[in-house]
Amino acid sequence: MTTPLSVLVIEDEPLIAMMIEDFIDILDHKFAGTVDSVADGVPRVAEGGFDVAILDVNLRDGPCWPVADALAAAGKPFVLATGGHVSPPPAEHADRPQLSKPFTMEGVRVALEKVGKTG
Repeated sequence: MTTPLSVLVIEDEPLIAMMIEDFIDILDHKFAGTVDSVADGVPRVAEGGFDVAILDVNLRDGPCWPVADALAAAGKPFVLATGGHVSPPPAEHADRPQLSKPFTMEGVRVALEKVGKTG
């Protein structure tokens, strides 16, 4: 990846969010912040100021789909981060790159390369 991306992390587990932040830094991207809920995620997407997002499927206040819809409406590429959720994503988000837990730096690197090319 030659162009650094500004990455918004939408994740409800603080330790996982911090680990992703470290990966983003090590991979020479810019950390744009973190939110941990649908209630905070939708308005944060509207604020902008980031290139791509890593979006946890199950947030503290429910499934991430309203945030995914907001990201799609804003034209922001994103990765769906999942710990093995049972239900498939809604059809409109089924083609989004996925990042499976447990996260690795290589997994984050590949996922960001995929969304960086589509964004």
